[in-house]
Amino acid sequence: MPSLLVINADGPETRVALVEDGFLAELYIERKRERGIAGNIYKGRVERVLPGMQAAFVNIGCEKSAYLHVSDVRGTPDDLKRLLSGDQTRAAEDEDDDEADRRRAGGGARIEDLLKEGQEIVVQVTKEPISTKGARATRYVSLPGRHLVFMPTVDHVGISRRISSDRERRRLRDIVESMRPPGSGFVVRTVAEGIAEKELKSDMEF
Repeated sequence: MPSLLVINADGPETRVALVEDGFLAELYIERKRERGIAGNIYKGRVERVLPGMQAAFVNIGCEKSAYLHVSDVRGTPDDLKRLLSGDQTRAAEDEDDDEADRRRAGGGARIEDLLKEGQEIVVQVTKEPISTKGARATRYVSLPGRHLVFMPTVDHVGISRRISSDRERRRLRDIVESMRPPGSGFVVRTVAEGIAEKELKSDMEF
């Protein structure tokens, strides 16, 4: 039996169910009061480039422009290693954004060399706008699936750190490397440990 996607939007709640072989595989529930923009992907326009802050402000159609630091345009090798390892938590999650930005210099790249005012770019919101601050954005777009996280702007394959077996890590990497589109990247999630190749392929093509 083919997979079936059932969507029910009723009043303040939207429900999405994925049914496979007659059984409920996944269920997502979104309530209006919980809706934000974190995770949303936008085609925006660079409004201002600030060399002194090594950041830019991008108009994504919200009341306030989104903040884009140079490290979210071109990260350091450590930034990319952390991102591709499957560790989705920022290394400095509890520290102030400004302090984190001072530590992460964007791999030596300068914001004024990477972006120009008026340039159209695709970004993903990583933090909701709060108080007087606009949203935080990144150019490292990620689309999570059940077993894989698709990263169309990163040419690499990463494996979750929680998969400890070297043999299993090699197996998963070889499978994903053989199927991924050229120039794109994937992070293999912890739940993919031990699954069959056809399940990874299905997730990649979903």
